[in-house]
Amino acid sequence: MKFEIEDVTVYFPYDNIYPEQYSYMVELKRALDAKGHCLLEMPTGTGKTIALLSLITSYVLSKPNSPLKLIYCTRTVHEMEKTLAELRLLHDYQLQHLGPAARILALGLSSRKNLCVNSRVLAAENRDSVDAGCRKLTASWVRALAAENPSVPSCEFFEQYERAGSSAVLPPGVYTLQDLRVFGKEKGWCPYYLARHMVQFANVVVYSYQYLLDPKVASIISKEMQKESVVVFDEAHNIDNVCIEALSVSVRRQTIEGARRNLTRMRQEIDKFKATDAGRLRAEYNRLVEGLALRGDLPATDAWLANPALPDDILKEAVPGNIRRAEHFIHVLRRLVQYLEGRLDTENVEKESPVSFVVSILNHAGIDQKSLKFCYDRLHSLMMTLEITDTDEFLHIQTICDFATLVGTYARGFSIIIEPFDERMPHIPDPVLQLCCHDASLAIKPVFERFQSVVITSGTLSPIDLYPRLLNFNPVVSRSFTMSLTRDCICPMVLTRGSDQLPVSTKFDMRSDLGVVRNYGRLLLEMSSVVPDGIVCFFVSYSYMDGIVNTWNENGILKEIMQHKLVFIETQDVVETTLALDNYRKACDCGRGAIFFSVARGKVAEGIDFDRHYGRLVIMFGVPFQYTLSKILLARLEYLRDTFQIKEGDFLTFDALRQAAQCVGRVIRSKADYGMMIFADKRYSRHDKRSKLPSWILSHLHDAHLNLSTDMALHIAREFLRKMAQPYDKTGGTGRKTLLSQEDLQKMVISGMDDMMF
Repeated sequence: MKFEIEDVTVYFPYDNIYPEQYSYMVELKRALDAKGHCLLEMPTGTGKTIALLSLITSYVLSKPNSPLKLIYCTRTVHEMEKTLAELRLLHDYQLQHLGPAARILALGLSSRKNLCVNSRVLAAENRDSVDAGCRKLTASWVRALAAENPSVPSCEFFEQYERAGSSAVLPPGVYTLQDLRVFGKEKGWCPYYLARHMVQFANVVVYSYQYLLDPKVASIISKEMQKESVVVFDEAHNIDNVCIEALSVSVRRQTIEGARRNLTRMRQEIDKFKATDAGRLRAEYNRLVEGLALRGDLPATDAWLANPALPDDILKEAVPGNIRRAEHFIHVLRRLVQYLEGRLDTENVEKESPVSFVVSILNHAGIDQKSLKFCYDRLHSLMMTLEITDTDEFLHIQTICDFATLVGTYARGFSIIIEPFDERMPHIPDPVLQLCCHDASLAIKPVFERFQSVVITSGTLSPIDLYPRLLNFNPVVSRSFTMSLTRDCICPMVLTRGSDQLPVSTKFDMRSDLGVVRNYGRLLLEMSSVVPDGIVCFFVSYSYMDGIVNTWNENGILKEIMQHKLVFIETQDVVETTLALDNYRKACDCGRGAIFFSVARGKVAEGIDFDRHYGRLVIMFGVPFQYTLSKILLARLEYLRDTFQIKEGDFLTFDALRQAAQCVGRVIRSKADYGMMIFADKRYSRHDKRSKLPSWILSHLHDAHLNLSTDMALHIAREFLRKMAQPYDKTGGTGRKTLLSQEDLQKMVISGMDDMMF
């Protein structure tokens, strides 16, 4: 369908549109017109992605003189592929109406592991090994050798791409990762470097958060992006955690040992070069004297990860004299590694600010702050000079230099925490030295400053007023939408006690109580006998899930549950979990029904949908608070309190409730779907906790469902499932319309939105 929003003709590839999609587009257009940033919360399963893509691409088509670029950031490769599939559908529809004028270039960009087509390189197991394998075949010095000596292996795809030169371009169209690989194989060009080259010319780019938020990657991939861009962070409820992880570093014993091995090998390489090619080391020294820490004209294949500090914080001056000579720099790093090893050898938890840590390094290891700042760039330069290709072997020394550069650059928003063991396993010594970033606004600040509009959107952004404070920005539009439904297909309930009227909760003093464990087991057993198909259960942690499942097994509850449905469990192993999910789906497909046990902060809670019969009920056992004794969390809470005046309790509740909402939101993926949500913990009945849930869940949470026991919940479940089995009018013929045709939309615009809005 085609409709107008003020001066923009919106091309929408479906015959009907939801009212909330239309409202979402109106708000989004306001933000684009104001050239500002916005926060939009839209329920899951209401077509958020296609609404975003339709409005932004139509907005660009309506303003041909101001070419806006869309940068769409997703969390996973699976989400990236789904977004590009939606975009292809939309693009085909726009081509039908506008012809060649609507042509765009849209592509996804991912790591070499997902784009490489060279079978020798792909044989490696992990991403770092694939990156190193690629470098071994494409580094400039390797290619120079291969040109002289044909027996030196090189990558035929990259060589052909280089030979094609400026003619190596992607024709207009929408390219998923699979399409890029197919195109690369057909032409004989390397899809990874082709995609990286085409990113700056594309109208729409879809890639991971890290490509914008992690300075090490962003400086290489995203530095060419124009200011006139709209950046969308989809499923951005955890964006503050992504920002913090991008600027945090951990150093363990293994890192220290690995760094020592790396330094020994680099020392050997330096001695070898001194004997055979001393001129190369001298040339590097002269370059560093001139202040060119890195040559600006590096070939793309030689460019390693960039500086871990944010672009504005990197010193634009010459490398300090005491680390210009290669052997001097190695000696400085040895002293730094030795100092860090000494700090790891502690029996108490230590917390320190970067300033005092830097002073301590100067006093004990004789390394000043400026030398620390330059560690990363100096290491990069040395590895180029020594022509090192197996970068995956040098990850440990990279981590040390990462740490040194960040600790030398930032004085505020960080702290250094040294823990001699994991508090949950105090008998196992596992010392770790962590540079923890507490300020999420640091990593995202360059994005807000650089791009015209940044859209942060998700199904769970409640309470929405906390995000501008956490990320330190002023949105021009901040809006939360509810879900317009023809029938109440969501049934949230708060279960506060078992059938024996004993309260249930995962509070620390109650969680191991046998009465609570028994009541949780009884709840699941009763529900498994009533609810058809799939049930998904979320626990607050892996250790709690292990403990409770063990107890159920000993009490025979698990055996009784298994008579109704098969049970599958998420583990920390990705392969095992994938297998469990596949078999869970098979059991649901064949009508046997199944139960999936998962963890609130695990992989399944974030990215897997349990739509239709795969999820008719989701049970959230407890409130998924973070481990509140974690030293890192305590330091962050202190920083948030002092800097942004966010109370500890407010942040912890907000964080737990967004996680709970994310878990229960997995079951509703469209309006034709239906499902029940049980919040099994007495604390959810408190208004201060419950009010932090998204409005689209709260609007269906009736007062009568706020303080239930197991038998009452069972009765409500039976009634709800009976009601859902009745036929219904999907367009909402009676009463409010929930599926609008083009005529409905025109009527609505003429009569004003008052009676249609919710």
